[in-house]
Amino acid sequence: MFVGTLSLDLLLGDVRSLKQKRAVVRPIIAEVRRRHEVSVAEVGHVDLYRRAEIGVAVVAGEAAHCRTVLDSIERLVAARPEIELLSAHRRLRSDEDDTLPSSGVST
Repeated sequence: MFVGTLSLDLLLGDVRSLKQKRAVVRPIIAEVRRRHEVSVAEVGHVDLYRRAEIGVAVVAGEAAHCRTVLDSIERLVAARPEIELLSAHRRLRSDEDDTLPSSGVST
């Protein structure tokens, strides 16, 4: 099992209030969720009206599938004319990456 995460730092265009910010960010989140069936939420810069950080998580059986989905999401968000993508940070983890024993009961 592989878990891929993507953090997108966005600069919003002509936004002058948190209400206007929500009107820009919510449709982006909804489109990402609808097109890719991933977990996505605004995770940072919540008190700044011209900045937003969106976090995305995807789980797949193959690392290549995680990479493909995250690449597609990054391109989708970067193509939005009302925002500027300042940075994108991704991480890919495997269930074999953990060095600590699981907290479950073993039989």
